[in-house]
Amino acid sequence: MADSKFKWYVLRAISGKENKVKEYIESALVTSSLFKEYVSQVLIPTEKVVAQRGGKRVIKERNILPGYVLVECNLCDECYPLLRNIPNVLGFLSEGKSSIKPAPVSQAEINKLIGEVDTPEVELQLEDVYFEGEKVKVTDGPFSGFTGVVQEVAQDKHKLKVVVTIFDRQTPLELGFNQVEKE
Repeated sequence: MADSKFKWYVLRAISGKENKVKEYIESALVTSSLFKEYVSQVLIPTEKVVAQRGGKRVIKERNILPGYVLVECNLCDECYPLLRNIPNVLGFLSEGKSSIKPAPVSQAEINKLIGEVDTPEVELQLEDVYFEGEKVKVTDGPFSGFTGVVQEVAQDKHKLKVVVTIFDRQTPLELGFNQVEKE
């Protein structure tokens, strides 16, 4: 980030047209001094995928977030319509009838998307140690309030596989340590 005024925002684009939106913004950065002043960079997060084609291994890049383009910019009154009116752009993420300006995305989220994880090592607390067969209560997320049994523990990822009963059916959930508490 060149300046503290520049923050990351997410543009919603027509699915399959993300690269066209990125190309348009990058060409405008070269030709328009107005774009240079307000827009810093454009990203489309991708991942490499190995596929089999005709008996051969082919490595392709796949878009992680279809329909979205990340833009680092100073979203002021002059910049907002420039980005909003780009061909194939549907609007900003979190832009709705009630909100006037979209909310920026944190740098930590952007780093996660582009693969630069700067998070410090988290030391396990005694309460962060879970065992298979242990009863836990879900405290966060859509299943908050449900009680379940730990089926698998991934200490290195701080994740649990918890089986809860919903409508008399056993449903496995993958939850983080911060989403449950011991019962």
